[in-house]
Parts: sequence; C-alpha cells; structure tokens
Amino acid sequence: MLDPRQFEDEPELIRETLVRRHASPETLSSLDQIVQLNQRRRALILEGERLLALRNELSPTIGQLMKAGKKDEAAPLQDQVREATAKAKDLETQRLEVEAARAELIWAIPNLLDPRVPTGESEEQNEELRRWGTIPSFDFTPKTHDELGERLGILDFAAAARMSGARFSVLKGAGAAMERALISFFIDMHVREHGYTEVLAPYIVWASTMQGTGQLPKFAQDMFKLSEKLNGQDAYLIPTAEVPVTNLHREEILDVSELPKAYVAFTPCFRAEAGTHGRDTKGLIRQHQFHKVELVRITAAEDSDAQHELLTSHAEECLKRLGLPYRVLRLCSADISFNARHCYDLEVWLPGQGAYREISSCSTFGDFQARRMATRYRPEGDGKKPGKPRLVHTINGSGLAVGRTLVAILENYQQADGSVVVPEALRSYLGGLDRIPAPD
Repeated sequence: MLDPRQFEDEPELIRETLVRRHASPETLSSLDQIVQLNQRRRALILEGERLLALRNELSPTIGQLMKAGKKDEAAPLQDQVREATAKAKDLETQRLEVEAARAELIWAIPNLLDPRVPTGESEEQNEELRRWGTIPSFDFTPKTHDELGERLGILDFAAAARMSGARFSVLKGAGAAMERALISFFIDMHVREHGYTEVLAPYIVWASTMQGTGQLPKFAQDMFKLSEKLNGQDAYLIPTAEVPVTNLHREEILDVSELPKAYVAFTPCFRAEAGTHGRDTKGLIRQHQFHKVELVRITAAEDSDAQHELLTSHAEECLKRLGLPYRVLRLCSADISFNARHCYDLEVWLPGQGAYREISSCSTFGDFQARRMATRYRPEGDGKKPGKPRLVHTINGSGLAVGRTLVAILENYQQADGSVVVPEALRSYLGGLDRIPAPD
C-alpha cells in the first residue's frame, strides 16, 4: 500500500499513476476521500491530545485540594477530568474508525509506476527489450502441446475433467517425470548457482497474509477461499509462492547486513481464474492448479533496481539452459499488475500457437508490499546510534512456471515422427532419457 502521507504530499503523482493505469472514476474520486480522512484523523488526534493534556494539568491540582480537605473545590475539577477522559476515549474510537475507512480506500489504490514504465492502452504497447534464441523451423506443421501430449499418452485431460472439471490435467509417465525433473532442475540451479535459499512454505495462509502481498482485497474473486476458518481466521489456498515466501519476514526489522534475502520455493498454485472464460480452455496454459518455482528477493531500497535485474537474469538463464527461444518485455501501464512498480515479462516461443506466451513475470514492488507487511531493515548508523528503520523493497518472479515450461518443451522439441526430444539439461534428471518416443 502507499504511504497515507503521500496523498497529501504528492497528490498529482498518485493521480497521474491512476490515469496511466486507466483507473475507474470511483478510484480517482477516492483520492479526495483519503485526504479528507487524513485531515479528520489529524483533527481527532489533536483534540484528543488537548483533552488528555487538560486532564494531566488538572490532576495534580485535584490531588492537592483533596489532600487539603477541600473536596467542594475539587469536585468541579474532577467533573472536568471525567468529561475530558470520556471525550478522549470517544475520539480514540472515532480515530480507529477513520483509520479503518482510510485503509480500505488505500488498499484499493495500486502501486505507483516507475518512470520507465511506458504509457499504454493495452498489452500491444508493451515494450520489447530483447530476444534470445532461434525460433525453430519445421518441415511439417507443428502441433500444439495438448495434441502432442495426448498422442504421446503423457497428458490426460479427459480423466481430470471426470474428477475435477475443466482447467485441470493429469500428467502420466514421461510427462509426470518431466514436470518433476523441471522442478528439481530449477531449484538446483537457483540454489547451487544463484545463491538462493530453498523454502518449503504453507499452501494455506490467512487472509492477512494475502493482504500483505496485495492479493487481497483486490483479487478476492480469483482466489480459492476455505469454507472453514484456519486457527480462527479466514484462509485461502495460495495463488503463488510469492505470498508465503514474501511474508517470511512480516513484522520484522532486519539488519542491513542480512540483505538481500534470496529465496526460491516450489509450490502448487491455485487460482479460480475468474473472468477468463473462453481463454486458453485447452491444455496447460491456464489451469486452476499448476506448479511454479518462485524467486523472491528482499532488499534494501537503494539496491532494489539492481536486484530486480539480477532476479530477471536468473529466470532468463532457465530458458537459456533449456534452449527455449524467448523475448523480454517491459510491461506498459495498462498491462502491469496492481502491485508492481516495474515489471519484465519473459515470453517463450510456442510453435504450436505461432506466438510468444508469458512464462515469467519479474516484478519489483518498491516498499508497496513491505508497508502492508510491516517489514523493515535498519541501515548502518553514524557510529553513535543505529540507523532509523526503513521499509524493505520486495522483488519476485517465476523461475519458472513449470507447466508452461513443459508446454514450451513439447512444442519446440517436437519431431516429424511425433516424438519429442528431451533438452540435454534435463536428461540427467530423467535417468538419461533423451526422447519421449512416438506412439506405435
């Protein structure tokens, strides 16, 4: 969330971001409401402080009068103290109500945009930065991954539909083995070569944890909420490992010497995919349950841009090792996520679709998530006293989305006879298997 003070200190900056993001009129009008609530809160605090000061001023006098036996003179002063105390308590209740109303409005305001984010009307205005790899050429018409997978007997969508309905899949044989191999390959690379600490985190989290990373309240309709409370609180299945891993240090103050924190986590991810009816209904592209390896970096403010670039390079390296052609886009103001300040999308080439498709979004959030989670760090002091705590910056990205990587391998490594070559980097994870053979 944004700093409440920014709505009065930098109102035009916030308004400019909302206009560039094509915010609704209701969201734009809420800016004035937030300023009014800020002013109301300040007035309540000042009046409460005045009343408490009056109470503190009168109390010694009352004590002296009572000690001197002058109860009649003390009585009206006691009435003033009781009235001031009651009013101060009522003002405190009003302040809490104002802060709750303000927080509800501020939670609905997206992150400020980095100046590098291009202004756009749709994803068509995303800025292509670079490409890597050679798009394969075929002397046959390339098939889509779902057609390939079903012919190879490694993807079974019909069985999944009988159990769970649409947007689920069953992977069998070499398909299941390759999914598992990709998870291990990504984790090993990020831990052994890139220095990440592996994390196994809960798959069910409280609503407050989802609020910490910004999934709630904005995206409630896209989440799977549990019907039962979890330890007395509302809870959800995680939509991505970003949620529990970024929250590892909520309500903590880290020393600057501990930063950056770099974590990698494999989790299943669960998304309701509300509002996507008719989009990618076939295959593994858009599922209710899918696997992902997530990268999270928690860093000092002054290092966040460099750490964002580093994380993005780590996600790119996964695609390079697998020999999968891809491109990097800087997302425009109409396509960037609610929480992100600056985002690179990695899009892998899919021959079956004849198009690039997203396989990782590498985003930097500034202190937007940290303020929600109350995660701070203490900079170095001046030698006499420690530095004043500052909010950390958070960064994350897929390294990579496992199912979509399997899609890209099937489509890019397909052969004329219907078989699929296994990328060399994965063969040791598959017992030396170098090809998924075509059906007889």
